Amino acid sequence: MSKIVDARGLSCPQPVLLALSEIKKFNKGEIVILVDTDTSKENVSRAAATQGWNVEVERVEEEYRLVLRKD
Repeated sequence: MSKIVDARGLSCPQPVLLALSEIKKFNKGEIVILVDTDTSKENVSRAAATQGWNVEVERVEEEYRLVLRKD
């Protein structure tokens, strides 16, 4: 089961801080982050990657679904 974080409507750095907060709670697994701007997509992806998480980006209409995974 994955944790879902809805960061839509928030401006940076809020989505990154929310993502990093969840990453610190779980040392492995799957976290889904929902964002609605290119900037948030890029910043959250970069932050997760620096923590060793794999990032898969799915575009859903005007929003992004970032799936962070770590084994």
